[in-house]
Amino acid sequence: MKQKLTTSLIVLFFTTFIFRASAQEVYQHISHTDIYDFLDELASSKLIDINSAVKPYARIFIAEKLQQATTKKDQLNKRQQGDLDFYLRDYNKELMSDKNFKRRYDLFYFKDSLFAFTLNPILGVNYFTNDSGHFYHRWNGAEAYGYIGNNFGIYASLRDNHESIKLSDPDYLNQRTGAEYKGEKEGGDYSEMRGGITYTWKWGSFGAIKDHFVWGDNEHGSNIFSGRTPSFAHLHLHLKPARWLDFNYIHGWLVSNVTDSAKNYYVNGSLNRQSFRPKYVAANLATITLLKGLNVSVGNSIVYSDQNVNLAYLIPIFFYKSVDHSQTSTGADELGQNAQMFFNISSRNIKNVHLYLSGFIDEISFSNALDEKKQSNFISGKIGMKISNLLHKNVFITAEYTRTNPITYRHYVTTTTFESNGYNMGNYLGDNSQEGYVAIGYKPLPRLSIEASYNKAQKGIEYYYNGHPDANGQGLPFMDRVYWQSTNTAFKIQYQLVNDVYASLVAVNSNNEGIMDDVYNMPFLKGKQTTISFSVNVGF
Repeated sequence: MKQKLTTSLIVLFFTTFIFRASAQEVYQHISHTDIYDFLDELASSKLIDINSAVKPYARIFIAEKLQQATTKKDQLNKRQQGDLDFYLRDYNKELMSDKNFKRRYDLFYFKDSLFAFTLNPILGVNYFTNDSGHFYHRWNGAEAYGYIGNNFGIYASLRDNHESIKLSDPDYLNQRTGAEYKGEKEGGDYSEMRGGITYTWKWGSFGAIKDHFVWGDNEHGSNIFSGRTPSFAHLHLHLKPARWLDFNYIHGWLVSNVTDSAKNYYVNGSLNRQSFRPKYVAANLATITLLKGLNVSVGNSIVYSDQNVNLAYLIPIFFYKSVDHSQTSTGADELGQNAQMFFNISSRNIKNVHLYLSGFIDEISFSNALDEKKQSNFISGKIGMKISNLLHKNVFITAEYTRTNPITYRHYVTTTTFESNGYNMGNYLGDNSQEGYVAIGYKPLPRLSIEASYNKAQKGIEYYYNGHPDANGQGLPFMDRVYWQSTNTAFKIQYQLVNDVYASLVAVNSNNEGIMDDVYNMPFLKGKQTTISFSVNVGF
């Protein structure tokens, strides 16, 4: 009965927003970093305005920003003009009323007054080699998206993946997207289904989506929602009722990986079906434009479990920690859920310079802040800067530092940790860690990018934590000893031959060391290595 009531309320919540739409929405996946980088460049040049704290962007949003840049084309250099024309071959499909324009190649494209539909294949291989041997990742599938009438958007992406050696694991501290592998063999096979259906009106949209998303400005991994977990289903509400206000909300169905033994199925004494405890996340982020080029975002989230979907967490504007105190904890902290707060500040007030700062607050106690024995609040911070076309046309310089205190992102209740499928939803290094990252990029020609980067990541001990006075996480020193360290110098060159067809070459000189290297690192990257990788792909 409760589940039926919850479903009815979700439907009611959706149909409440049936207004006349100005455009439909489908989302461009965050793996398409080239278009996201180009929009960031245009925004830093003060040619467009964007809220880069929340990704992915809708295709119609990208199209409108590109179209806006065409009105200032005289302010673009030759390479930028070439990139702009190239991207419009794809995204003009969202703006043009027919197919009669210079557009990209699609496997299938249809458009009339009611319905628009695009279908394209997905094919790719990424080959690696170093002193440990040779390994590869290949994938194939298809993706499609379309629009119905003036309001509805639909999209779907299915890909099958094979890795000769498993490249992802919840314990691995790298930037690869997580995977849920089939079986226990040495290689890895997994599939990924993404997509959703959205309804759009003049000042907002609502969608039922299974996809990745990122909250928090970054160039080398966000410390709020990083998008590193396998995609999970969620409701997404986006509201923009005024130029100065942008509001995002999600309610997600996470994968706890915590067995619910009472619901397991056994046949002849053997486990036939394994059931997991329910786990959910609700989060909101409000972005306020204080002045042109300066965005301040604040939000909060809660991971809750062991109950049905809670109506209180379907209310987008709530401060969920307070809801937890009044509805679930009943005065006893041990029975509560896991709440977080976060903020993001983005400034593009200096032309060609993007400054950003983000913070994740898992638990903070101002009363203990000055007590040496009790301090060590559970927080993560990131500060960064990206300079575009300032010292020289088509040159980009990035610098970023991230620090995460002990116990951040963790929780003593296994069903309310800040993770899905075992992968942390926040920064990829987890708690008690720090990282410095610098990069210099050059784009001499349209569609061609060259980048050299250096990053040094360190991680200390993961302290024992059960929430009780003997192990409550207070007073723990930050990085008093380095248990794992990774230093990487990388060179990458990538060229987009035609829309969504890429070729890239990457060389990484890495040095991974520490007593936890066997846990945090892939076996074939132990110690000092020079790894060369080459990839060719149609889509991601």
